[in-house]
Amino acid sequence: MSDSSDNQKVTQISERDLKKLIDYIECIQYGSITLIIQDGKIVQIEKNEKIRLK
Repeated sequence: MSDSSDNQKVTQISERDLKKLIDYIECIQYGSITLIIQDGKIVQIEKNEKIRLK
């Protein structure tokens, strides 16, 4: 019986992509961040920000 984790490919996020992701997380107050991944690599980062009017 084989463990499914043996078949998974481990890839690392580049420093540039990680810094961009952290920048988005720090500047967004309300909203979401979506990572688009292809072949185990981040190919796109989408930021959707909500502005709440009080």
